[in-house]
Amino acid sequence: MITLLFDTLSRKDQRNWARVYLRGLVSTAGKKTIRNMARGGEGSAEQSLQQFISKSPWAWAPVRRALAQYLERTSQPPLAWVVQSLIIEKAGDQSVGVGRQFVPELGRMANCQRAVGVWFAYSGASFPVEWILTLPAPWTTERVRRHSARIPDTARSQTPTQEAIDAVVRMSGTWQLEQRPVIMAVSNADLHHTMEAFSLYAIPFVLKVDGSLPVALATAGRHRALPYQASARELIESLRSQRRLADWRGQGASDGAGTPLAAAAVHAAPGEDRTAVELQPLLLFGAWTEPSNPLPSGFWITNLRDMPLSQLFTLAKLLDQTALDFAEVSEAVGIRDFEGRSYRGWHHHATLASVAHAATLFALRGQRVSDPAARTEHNGRMARSHQGVQNGAVHGPGHAVRAGRIDGAGRLDGTERGDVPSPPPPLPTPPVRQARTAGTYSKAR
Repeated sequence: MITLLFDTLSRKDQRNWARVYLRGLVSTAGKKTIRNMARGGEGSAEQSLQQFISKSPWAWAPVRRALAQYLERTSQPPLAWVVQSLIIEKAGDQSVGVGRQFVPELGRMANCQRAVGVWFAYSGASFPVEWILTLPAPWTTERVRRHSARIPDTARSQTPTQEAIDAVVRMSGTWQLEQRPVIMAVSNADLHHTMEAFSLYAIPFVLKVDGSLPVALATAGRHRALPYQASARELIESLRSQRRLADWRGQGASDGAGTPLAAAAVHAAPGEDRTAVELQPLLLFGAWTEPSNPLPSGFWITNLRDMPLSQLFTLAKLLDQTALDFAEVSEAVGIRDFEGRSYRGWHHHATLASVAHAATLFALRGQRVSDPAARTEHNGRMARSHQGVQNGAVHGPGHAVRAGRIDGAGRLDGTERGDVPSPPPPLPTPPVRQARTAGTYSKAR
């Protein structure tokens, strides 16, 4: 993988230290700090690794793009791009981007770094390919702080949602990738801006929304018994009699069991506030994911109106797949263990941790990744579950959707990518495995 992904590093010594750092991420027991990874090596190893990560000017974007392109060229193309947030709680105030702020994922104030990851998600495995570190205003407005962290002039202070939108649009436009549906959770306040941005660039999306979201039924004339305007929860509940079982099985479900789903064409804004994007109805679908709860508990809005509900639900549940893989793989290779203070160093570390994540899953190909014995043998430690599950237990997808290209109507046509001349040998097919319960990307340090 060094040869395939790091050919943009111009110097041999840089490629050598990339190899040393990657080996440390996948094999060092405990926290993956440079000091721990350098133990047992020659005396200058720690200093050289510090130089390579925090000061060496190698560009991380080409490495991430190369990783994404190789993942796309495997024999199992990704089903979707998944956006997930990353929270790294900190004790001090010197780490780049750290600040005391309200974190919706935690439901409280926290002193932390916040980042956004874009993942390639499959049925059974997922891989981070892009990371954006969000910067609170003091890190971009205070000249001394900005200079000390070596934050580039192009970096701005934006919300995690806006950073995610910009990353997806940039990847879609410049990374030479096949466009896939984007799966992400969006607050009510950010929903309209997110839909407008993705629609402007013809990006298909499945957005997880809160049940309190006000929606207007787009087909009231055909369903006069249904409320014209209501919350997403109320509207989906009113469709209880029209529920159908999704061809999807979560962990612990008995044979033949499925998840009840209901859907309706809606507008997610009042008529007077509706933009040109929302003149076309969207599809709101909801799921009864908790057997003990008689009310629907999951809600999504999508512009893929012609895709079968079972496939839409499989795409929606890829959010849980990435949460699982973060807990079992990214955490194990130290994605949150960087202790340096520079912007460049954080991005270098996140890039190498993404490659280590991919190498770990490929090395475990053919094994159950959730098998503790396999995890301990390969990583040197058990993967840890995470705190902070906001909406009860979540389960990863257990039913594969046939991989392929998304056509103009939002259907999977099963075609292969054919516009890449003479592709290099593909990396191994991502392993398919049964997902377990996973939490959010948050853990107190």
